[in-house]
Amino acid sequence: MRTYSLTVLLWSCMFHVIHMMPSQKRTNKHSHSERITGLSENGGKTLHRTKRGWMWNQFFLLEEYIGPDTQYVGKLHTDQDKGDGNLKYILTGDGAGSLFIIDENTGDIHAAKKLDREEKSLYVLRAKAIDRKTGRQVEPESEFIIKIHDINDNEPKFTKDMYTASIPEMSGVGTPVIQVTATDADDANYGNSAKVVYSILQGQPYFSVDPETGIIKTALPDMSRENREQYQVVIQAKDMGGQMGGLSGTTTVNITLTDVNDNPPRFPQSTYQFSSPESAPPGTPLGRIKANDPDVGENAEIEYSISNGDGSDMFDIVTDKDTQEGIITVKKRLDFENKMLYTLRVEATNTHPDPRFLQLGPFKDTALVKISVEDTDEPPVFSRPWYLIEADEDAKEGSIIGQVVAHDPDITKNAIKYSVDRHTDLDRIFNIYSGNGSLFISKPLDREETPWHNITVIATEINNPKQSSQIPVFIRILDINDHAPEFAKYYETFVCENAKAGQLIQTVSAVDKDDPPQGHKFFFELVPEFAVHPNFSIVDNKDNTAGIMTRRNGYSRSKMSTYLLPIIIFDNDYPIQSSTGTLTIRVCACDSWGNMQSCNAEAFLLPAGLSTGALVAILLCIIILLLVVLFTALKRQRKKEPLIISKDDVRDNIVTYNDEGGGEEDTQAFDIGTLRNPEAREESKMRRDVIPETIFQIRRTAPLWENIDVQDFIHRRLKENDLDPAAPPYDSLATYAYEGNDSIANSLSSLESLTTEGNQDYDYLSDWGPRFKKLADMYGGEDSDRD
Repeated sequence: MRTYSLTVLLWSCMFHVIHMMPSQKRTNKHSHSERITGLSENGGKTLHRTKRGWMWNQFFLLEEYIGPDTQYVGKLHTDQDKGDGNLKYILTGDGAGSLFIIDENTGDIHAAKKLDREEKSLYVLRAKAIDRKTGRQVEPESEFIIKIHDINDNEPKFTKDMYTASIPEMSGVGTPVIQVTATDADDANYGNSAKVVYSILQGQPYFSVDPETGIIKTALPDMSRENREQYQVVIQAKDMGGQMGGLSGTTTVNITLTDVNDNPPRFPQSTYQFSSPESAPPGTPLGRIKANDPDVGENAEIEYSISNGDGSDMFDIVTDKDTQEGIITVKKRLDFENKMLYTLRVEATNTHPDPRFLQLGPFKDTALVKISVEDTDEPPVFSRPWYLIEADEDAKEGSIIGQVVAHDPDITKNAIKYSVDRHTDLDRIFNIYSGNGSLFISKPLDREETPWHNITVIATEINNPKQSSQIPVFIRILDINDHAPEFAKYYETFVCENAKAGQLIQTVSAVDKDDPPQGHKFFFELVPEFAVHPNFSIVDNKDNTAGIMTRRNGYSRSKMSTYLLPIIIFDNDYPIQSSTGTLTIRVCACDSWGNMQSCNAEAFLLPAGLSTGALVAILLCIIILLLVVLFTALKRQRKKEPLIISKDDVRDNIVTYNDEGGGEEDTQAFDIGTLRNPEAREESKMRRDVIPETIFQIRRTAPLWENIDVQDFIHRRLKENDLDPAAPPYDSLATYAYEGNDSIANSLSSLESLTTEGNQDYDYLSDWGPRFKKLADMYGGEDSDRD
């Protein structure tokens, strides 16, 4: 056991310092004093001045002392100490009283606790000696230092518990990967306790580490990620320069090899086989092929293409970006009857090659793809994609206007029938022979109404009706000259009263619904009856227009206000068509420059020739007639005259009725049989076709049995109903019945006896037999009327 002591001795008013020694033996070293003598001012006595002070060196203590006793630091002592206990030693400063304890009687200093240099490496203390009785310092306070001496008690520690690093595969030997760093808390200036050396414990022979810098490097060439991607390297840091007995720490470094494009794509097989039905539409996928590439990411991206082969124009290949597969699709329509097998050469190429590895060879691969076409039952195929047929407008019903042709593309060559899609020919104007596809007309054609017809023809296999196809057929109707030309518009023509002969008063043109191939050509002339018109002439301008010219000087409105000029218009097509148009020419008053000032109004209102005066007269007559009829009806409504005026009430089976039916559906209307019932009498009931008396007063008429003649009465009633202003405008039916005067004996009604003022001879009734004896007795004598 080593003990370190510090002894302080006072000699000639000086402190003596004993250095710490690695021995239990104490050694005193005396310091020389300087004596200064001089003369004093008081009596010439000699004065002595002594130089005082603590003299210290730096003291060391071992850290982490674990001995059984406290560690002795040193001893404070002054020459003033006589050993009688009058002096007291005091220690102040860093750790005084806690870490460092002094014996106040002897001045011995001890370390009370274990010290840690890494926690605090230097302590500054102050020492002084005090007289116990007076409390006065016998020596000035002095400072000394205790420095903790380091021992290797801390192992190196890395800045991270685990490191992560990456490096591209195929890197060269000595390529730096990552640097690791370890620190040691021991004193780097004292011994080798803090000198760290790095070494690799795990990860050889792939990696190495620089012992001084801690840089990890590759140790093997051409390390492949495809063979091994992850590496775990353990690095050790050891102090004491790596010597025996040094402390150490470790860390783990996870190293990942990143991918580079050092592998070309490779097909797992050299030949692929697929099949496709011939009915597959373009764009149909047939299958997938894939070239293997052990690289990852963009280094494994592959582009597929068809390099050559007899099916390069019939098929295509696209790349699935997600799976890096090549998808073979149909590019054009296939035909089993034309070709049954195709061969393709497919190439797979990396899209991001690495120039460092191009010397290894081309980064692509090829494979052979064979595609067989399967036969399917196909629908009929027309010889054209569409048909254009022209038909004459005057073609007869049943005439064939064209033909469509379709065939079965299959080997079986099934028979085909044709039909017209009636949704495209609702009027059934066209029809088709189902056996040969000949189109014919079922109804007359009219180009002016419909110049084009667009229909659809369907071809269907007879053995398999599900197999059918359609084709559009455009039918153009060719024009024939079946319409006559006519005036282009209605012309309002006038001639001035002061017009001169040869003056142009109107230019007319014509239109024609026909459409001749060479264009329209019209001719104008007067009708033969007016070939030499005394007032006007027509001049054909040879441009489908004609001018109307005057033939004399002056026209008089008072003599003739309107002229009618018939004009014949011819066309120039075959057969020639013509029409006659009448031009109405009014005579007007004009100024000296030929501007119209006033004309007769009838030309504007009634081109047919009815004058305004006549129209006004007609309207006045109609108004007067209506007023007369209205007045008469009102008068008759106020007062009715009986149909007969007689002293006697003569009745001969006269049946009274007063009913008007309510229309065809009125089953409760008056029964006409009442007229034939002698005992029927008029009942007082309201008409069903008029509104109640609260609005209109129902007009009462004379009973029928007061009338002379039924026929005359019916006509009167009919007229009254027609002119009755109180009759509502209802849809009703008034029924009247009358039996005529067709009897050989004429009418026997006594009503006819009043038709003349004189007496009538009824002697002939005696000749009619016993059935008329009663009548003969009543009317045979002169006094029968008086009786």
